[in-house]
Amino acid sequence: MRDRPCAPPVLEIRDLAYVWRGPDGRERLLFDGLDVRLEAGEKTVLLGTNGCGKSTLLKLMNGLLPAHRGHIRWRGETISPERLRARELARRFRRDCVLLFQHPEAMLFNPSVAEEIAYGPRLLGLDDIPARVARWAGALGLTELLAAPPFQLSGGEKQKVALACLFALDPGLLLLDEPTASLDPRSTGWLVDTLLDSPATALISTHNLSLAAELGSRALVLGEAGRLLFDGPLEIALADLELLARAGLAHRHRHRHGNLTHHHLHRHDWDAP
Repeated sequence: MRDRPCAPPVLEIRDLAYVWRGPDGRERLLFDGLDVRLEAGEKTVLLGTNGCGKSTLLKLMNGLLPAHRGHIRWRGETISPERLRARELARRFRRDCVLLFQHPEAMLFNPSVAEEIAYGPRLLGLDDIPARVARWAGALGLTELLAAPPFQLSGGEKQKVALACLFALDPGLLLLDEPTASLDPRSTGWLVDTLLDSPATALISTHNLSLAAELGSRALVLGEAGRLLFDGPLEIALADLELLARAGLAHRHRHRHGNLTHHHLHRHDWDAP
C-alpha cells in the first residue's frame, strides 16, 4: 500500500529577509534567512522585545508586505502582495488567513459594530451573515453595542470588535498581534479558551510571559533584527532565563538583603504598553 502524500504545512517561510525603512530613511535588514513552518492545528507563541520584528513578520505572513528575499507559502501556494492581486487566490487566502493588528483602530472603518463584523463575510460572499454577526457579538459581549460606531468604543471594546471580525470568517490560520493587550481578565480567559478549542492554526505574539504559557505549546523567540533564537517547546523557552535575556524579555537588577547586594535575572511577566 502506498503512503499517502503529506499535506503541506499551513504556512511555510524559507530563507526570508525583509528590508525595513525607518522614519529617518535608514534601512535595516530583518529576518536574514528565516525558516519557519506552521503545521495544521498548532498553537505557537511569538516572543520578542519591541522592535525585533514581530509585527512585521505577521504582516509578511499575511501577504501585506513584500519580502526582500525568500518565499512564503500558504498550503503549498506562494503568497506575496503581487500574487494576491489575483482575485481567486486572494479570496481563498483572505478567508483562511486573518491578521489582528496590534492597534485595532487600523482595522475598524465601518459606521457600526454590526456592519464592521459583517464586512468581511459579505466581501467574501459567505452565507448566514446575520447569524455570524449575532454569534460572535454575543460571544464577545458586544450585542448591546451593535449599533454603536466603533470609533466611540473603549480600547478593549475595539479589540473585541476586531476579534469578532476575524472569527466571523471561520479562518484556518490566525495571526494575532498582542491580542490581549487591551482586554480585561474575563475577555482574556475567553480568548484563551476559544483558541485552545479551535482547530485553527494560530501564531500569537505577546510580551506577557505568564500568559504565553496559556496560549500555546510551541515558542518562536526572536532576537535583535528578527534573528530566530529559539524554535521549540514553549515550556523550555520560558524556563531559560539566559535565552529570555538575549531576547530582551528578562532583565538583571540589584536586590538588597540587609547589608548584602546581589544581581539576578527576572522575567518580564507584564504586558508592554
